[in-house]
Amino acid sequence: MTAGLPDPAGFPDCPVCAYRITGTARLCSDCAGRTLHPVAETHCPVCSQAVAPGRQCGNRLCALPESERGFSRVDAVAMYSGALRDKIHKLKYEGIPGWAMIFGRLLVGWMESHPEAVHGVDYVVGNPTHTGRQPLQHIEAIMDAAYTEDVTRAFPLSPPGGHRLVKHAETPRSANRTLDEKRAAAAAHAAALTWTGDTGDIKGATILLVDDVFTSGSQLQHVARRLRATGAVEVRGLVLARVPWSG
Repeated sequence: MTAGLPDPAGFPDCPVCAYRITGTARLCSDCAGRTLHPVAETHCPVCSQAVAPGRQCGNRLCALPESERGFSRVDAVAMYSGALRDKIHKLKYEGIPGWAMIFGRLLVGWMESHPEAVHGVDYVVGNPTHTGRQPLQHIEAIMDAAYTEDVTRAFPLSPPGGHRLVKHAETPRSANRTLDEKRAAAAAHAAALTWTGDTGDIKGATILLVDDVFTSGSQLQHVARRLRATGAVEVRGLVLARVPWSG
């Protein structure tokens, strides 16, 4: 890779190493793994939250049976801090599209580096945003970028415009809400989702559900349970960033 200034077309340099992105997705993922805040070596096998050796995770979801929790486990590319937190905000709230390309590369690179986590997955789908979301549908932008970066078609990603899980109705946002309000918002979000493929496609399927940030997991829980009720046999999670917490 060679150094460079931010591209005026909206494709900035890497937020991790500040170099122009020209290498493979795997290279970018490995670089990020060395410089972003990594998931702790001792972490919850269900939600990736750091835990002290011998201690149980404080996340109430992790103690639930998988049928109630919805997802089998959630992996994270890194923890939600520093440059990663800032750049997720740049995409999500300022609508700077170049970060979608970078995050798509990080997702594909992470999957290439962790083949055991995607083994047996039938569909990789994003946890969708409302079709009218402003300034942009950031999850869909990331998933479109991931499809483009997966040049060998190693993963079952949907092409741009062909997302299998969509959200046609706006629902209340959960940011800065109480825990009960967050759970209600998560349930409303899941209820507004539609599987666009043939319903037979999801029967017996294993799905990797992708999102940008994981905090308590309430929204991923409701979406995963919705997918399982539709016919999926397993839902795994993959997020760009895991929010550290002590609850």
